[in-house]
Amino acid sequence: SSWAQSCGSWELKERLGTGGFGNVTRWQNKDTEEQISIKQCRQELSERNKERWVLEIQIMKRLDHINVVAAREVPEGMQEMITTNDLPLLAMEYCQGGDLRKHLNLLENCCGMREGSVLILLRDISSALTYLHKKRIIHRDLKPENIVLQHGEKRLIHKIIDLGYAKELDQSSLCTSFVGTLQYLAPELIEREKYTVTVDYWSFGTLVFECITGFRPFLPTWQPIPWHNKLRTKQKDDIVVYEDLTGEVHFSKHLPQPNDLNSLLSERLERWLQLMLKWCPQERGKDPNATPSDCFSQLEVILQLKLVHVLNMISAKILTYSVSEEETVADLQLRIEKDSNIPATNQELLLEAGLALEPHGLATQCAVDYTVIGKDTNCYK
Repeated sequence: SSWAQSCGSWELKERLGTGGFGNVTRWQNKDTEEQISIKQCRQELSERNKERWVLEIQIMKRLDHINVVAAREVPEGMQEMITTNDLPLLAMEYCQGGDLRKHLNLLENCCGMREGSVLILLRDISSALTYLHKKRIIHRDLKPENIVLQHGEKRLIHKIIDLGYAKELDQSSLCTSFVGTLQYLAPELIEREKYTVTVDYWSFGTLVFECITGFRPFLPTWQPIPWHNKLRTKQKDDIVVYEDLTGEVHFSKHLPQPNDLNSLLSERLERWLQLMLKWCPQERGKDPNATPSDCFSQLEVILQLKLVHVLNMISAKILTYSVSEEETVADLQLRIEKDSNIPATNQELLLEAGLALEPHGLATQCAVDYTVIGKDTNCYK
């Protein structure tokens, strides 16, 4: 369709890309400088997909969460001006940070993203999924292309987009139609089996693994049928399946190196990924031996850890501690003494700025604040 360049005070700025249902463009208001994205549906959709498209707009309009892209009003006159068919336009907030795929493709992230970036992604996407699932909506197509970044006051904010495939859970709450991109798709979707919210757990786990390591966990280059047959043999706790240079396939329960996670987080997130990447949809996301047993509550516990990194200047090793609210610097020094054999009396703890810490002060003052990306505070020793 021929695109008009302007509509009232709105001007067409650029094409942002083509989604499953049509193309997305960025518009700017020349009076207010406000920007929006407009998603226009392709002409030649099947009836089934037209219904899906209208459903996406209805779903988008009643969602209100910081980590889900917000619907906006379609500017007056634009509907009539642009569309030659009877399908409504979808207007959304514009996120200038691009999508997560763009970030994963950066050279600096080829072996995984920085620890702080991973934690913020975990917080944002788990909030969004918890919200959608509470509203009885399964996304079904969660992948890096469907997460966009917005610059907030203090940090980047991740938002889920593209609810075109999202399925509202009906009373039977099991859906059997097949959609999405194979690499992030839960096995039961590929088998066209019945499924529930746990399909989003699999996609989320796959995506988080990729953010931590820079590659997808399970035989990323394999075709669906051999992939499926091989993966069915993985054990519950396997979170990596890879092929070595001789073509032999290996299974592992551990997060591979290199990655940017400290040892404590690495161990916790490894256990969490084991829940998210279980093959069996009924068991996925649940840990029967733990309270709380569900994956989002467990993630919350991990994200609330107050972590202090201590660089030992003698061994050049970093020690990581999870500290409680009431723990003092003196308490922390005793823990360091145990691990490093340096008596507390001989330790000098300095903040990054070079300030010495008082023994009676709280240890949490040197915990990393992940709400401000790129500003890691460490304790040195």
